[in-house]
Amino acid sequence: MTPADLSRTVLHAVRRAVDEDALRAPVPARVRVERTRPGGSGDYACAVALQLAGPAALPALEVARILRERVAAEPGVGRVEITGPGFLSFTLDAPAVGDRAVLDAVREQGLAYGHGDALRDEILQFHHAREVRAAVTAHAVRRLVISQGARVRVSCEQASDPDWARLGVTVDAHGSPPVPLTEVRPVPAGATAGELLERLGPDAARWGLLRPAGHDRAALGPELLVQGEVNPLFRVRYAHARARALTRGAALLGFTAEPAPHAERATCGGSHTEPAPHAGPAARGVGPARSARSAQPVPYTPHVPPVPYGDAAVLHDGAARPLLDLLADHPGVLLAAARHRAPDRVARQLEAVAHAFFDFHDSCPPLPAGDEKPSAAHRARLALAEAAGTVLAGGLSLLGIRAPEHL
Repeated sequence: MTPADLSRTVLHAVRRAVDEDALRAPVPARVRVERTRPGGSGDYACAVALQLAGPAALPALEVARILRERVAAEPGVGRVEITGPGFLSFTLDAPAVGDRAVLDAVREQGLAYGHGDALRDEILQFHHAREVRAAVTAHAVRRLVISQGARVRVSCEQASDPDWARLGVTVDAHGSPPVPLTEVRPVPAGATAGELLERLGPDAARWGLLRPAGHDRAALGPELLVQGEVNPLFRVRYAHARARALTRGAALLGFTAEPAPHAERATCGGSHTEPAPHAGPAARGVGPARSARSAQPVPYTPHVPPVPYGDAAVLHDGAARPLLDLLADHPGVLLAAARHRAPDRVARQLEAVAHAFFDFHDSCPPLPAGDEKPSAAHRARLALAEAAGTVLAGGLSLLGIRAPEHL
């Protein structure tokens, strides 16, 4: 069960309680579910009981008790607790199944993972000044809200700058609207599109314009072109390229991340899955600052029978957990970014995924080293690495930035 699934489950419980007249309150449009903070209990928590207490004219603890019995009966929910003044804390059942469900969802949906229809009933109209950061931000917001099912139209105060097209920006109409529209007005970039394109190129320029929150000034210096991990854009794109390289390397070794009928239990740190002591940096897959990551794996020629990621114990290793959590949270991040018209949230999510990917990669190399044969552990690691690469590519696409397979 993903956070989005849990959110829908809680919302369904609210509807049931209202339909059964156990709760007299308006059903909210959505229910926000968040990861439990340090010191809390369970996997996730939400404050819907506190939100409904006033309209229902009941104490929040009573509302929480009404909802707890309905949510606890749903498949995938192991335990529901009431904490504090009325927070609901959820512990999910069978976490391995949930993790595989996330990987399967990414595999099936591809670049559209995280897209949805939560905004399907909304018709939006955005308006912006003739300024490059406003134009690029409005274009990214358009992509985000469309990814969540909304219909949208974007207009500009004046005729578009011809250089905007080189940044991928399109505008539906120009001039003053007859009625007030939703304004997109970030802090101006202080440069024209032509100047940014000449200095940075389209991808770095878009990242520099979108990465800061709209109320912050955009950093548009040469640091955006640095080919190293100090540059967040490079790190995100490198993580994607590395994930794609792992798929190519696995093919040379005769295996893929596709699951097969029988399981083989393995975890990060087991002696049979660790790189050989003599393995070089390319086999160990160390981070960009520690190795160039450019060496190709040595092909392993004997036939490798298909092995699954099965119970995927490797996915619960400490190094895998942060990356899995970020992938599971990705749909919620995209929806929040669309609702708040905040593409910077997507950029920060991609940075976090890239960081977690390299931590996982370095602790649990997806490719075997030396004479080691590919195992179920490698298959599971590869599945997670490929999912991370897909999420990175999809997020960059929403920002209008290319995700090259080679860097």
